[in-house]
Amino acid sequence: MTHPAVTRILAIRHGETAWNVDSRIQGHLDIPLNAVGREQARRLALSVAGEDLTAIYCSDLSRAHATASAVAESVGLPLSVDKGLRERSFGAFEGLSFKEIEQRWPDQALRWRQRDPLFAAEGGENLQTFYARCVGAVRALAERHAGEHIAVVAHGGVMDCLYRAASRLELHAPRSWELGNASINRLLYMPEGFTLVGWNDKSHLEGPALDEFSDGERQGMTT
Repeated sequence: MTHPAVTRILAIRHGETAWNVDSRIQGHLDIPLNAVGREQARRLALSVAGEDLTAIYCSDLSRAHATASAVAESVGLPLSVDKGLRERSFGAFEGLSFKEIEQRWPDQALRWRQRDPLFAAEGGENLQTFYARCVGAVRALAERHAGEHIAVVAHGGVMDCLYRAASRLELHAPRSWELGNASINRLLYMPEGFTLVGWNDKSHLEGPALDEFSDGERQGMTT
């Protein structure tokens, strides 16, 4: 039996967008799901229809909101928006590919690639600020729903931070885990912190979901 203080969390990354395909940094730009992403959201919704969820939260950006809307409809729950679940803001980098960023600002691209926790593109967030914001938002939701089972639909960067929080990994540690579009990740939250239960489950999708982190993103970038 689950301890009454434990919150079970389905942490879900949004479905695919055209900019995922092009490896362009989305950040706070509101890029919608493409046709593949909409199909991923549909399959995701079918796969979680039997989950005993009590609440569903999502980022206010449309790629996460559309994915979460499909889940909410499948389980018959209202959808709540939390801006704390937004992707990291990348400021001047948004809309550009890593190669374009590297060509324009090679020194900044290196700091980003090395996961400097204090680095922020002009007008954007550094990793420390982003981590505190998104992990803090999920922690607050988990504490609000202690003993329940909730879904959180957000972005690759948010998933990365949750993985690190649950695995007790430093922000500057290289990433070795996947963050597939419309993937399901399972965590527990107790007052002591997050615990990882399962990661990057894509069994509900046909074929591998596109992983936009195949380039610089595997070195520490999020979109």
